[in-house]
Amino acid sequence: MSSGTGRKVVVTGATGNVGTSLVRILSEEPEIASVRGLARRMPEWSPPKTEWSAVDVASDRFDLVEEFAGADAVVHLAWAFQPTHDPVTTWRTNVLGSLRVFEAVAEAGVPALVHASSVGAYSPGPKDRAVDESWPTHGWPDAAYCREKSYLERVLDTFERDHPGTRVVRMRPAFLFKRESASEQRRIFGGRFLPGPLARPDLLPFLPDIPGLRVQALHTDDAAQAYRLAVLSAAARGAFNLAAEPAVDADLLGEMLGTRRVRLPRTAARSAIAAAWGLRLLPASPHLFDAVLRLPLMDCTRARVELGWRPVHTATQAVEEFLLGVRQGAGEETEPMRGRKVG
Repeated sequence: MSSGTGRKVVVTGATGNVGTSLVRILSEEPEIASVRGLARRMPEWSPPKTEWSAVDVASDRFDLVEEFAGADAVVHLAWAFQPTHDPVTTWRTNVLGSLRVFEAVAEAGVPALVHASSVGAYSPGPKDRAVDESWPTHGWPDAAYCREKSYLERVLDTFERDHPGTRVVRMRPAFLFKRESASEQRRIFGGRFLPGPLARPDLLPFLPDIPGLRVQALHTDDAAQAYRLAVLSAAARGAFNLAAEPAVDADLLGEMLGTRRVRLPRTAARSAIAAAWGLRLLPASPHLFDAVLRLPLMDCTRARVELGWRPVHTATQAVEEFLLGVRQGAGEETEPMRGRKVG
């Protein structure tokens, strides 16, 4: 780590979608002396003031206390979305790995922990109005992603009680997109059998309009700016909703893509997803589909007022940039974010 007088920040999951944006932003921040990025695979990418450590947070072979020693803040982003057919494996990485991170933060005496929670931690909620951070965070129990995010909210409740001297921030972003994340997200959710060049509006005969499919989106760089503000603000504590306007639904997507909308019952859509997931043609599970239909819309007033955060990109711009990236096979210089049009 740098011996400068600025802050020293450790970022887990530093080579993923949010991690690459955050590391880049922190490396350009004058108040940050050094950034240590933790990732399972060392990247070729070398931003200023940044060092890398090859670390699997879920494995006890790695000494996280040593990695966190001397840090002013740890930003915990590491997360595994797959394999969706093996929730024990994702639980081991996402939950048990997070527990190791939290324990190491306390043992190393790190003053601030900024944790990547999610809109997926929220209990089912309304689609016609926005809820604030007081909405219950019990998730949707049938979806592993929501179950894990919700469980960690309870873990952090206990952590804050037992370690009042540690400043804990929980970020709850909406769906995060940027051009460079397109290939990774296509592989995670669409699978390796979906070629990026086929994601063209003229090839869509129609756009399914599914009841309840109304969600929020955010450009990843805007989310990373919120993380930066949370690291730098000594007063920032607790949960912050992060999303951009407008809400994304079939009407908005239809206008963006110039494609007609066709009403499709939930049961029909779910059956198709369940069949493709059961045949291992589609990585995204029907359980996650169920959860998405029930996610509440979030009110982001607290982030604006207390962090001074405002997204630069609209949700429409974030989705358009992502779709362009899918067609182009866009990516980053890290293993999880490799650009590929197919495979």
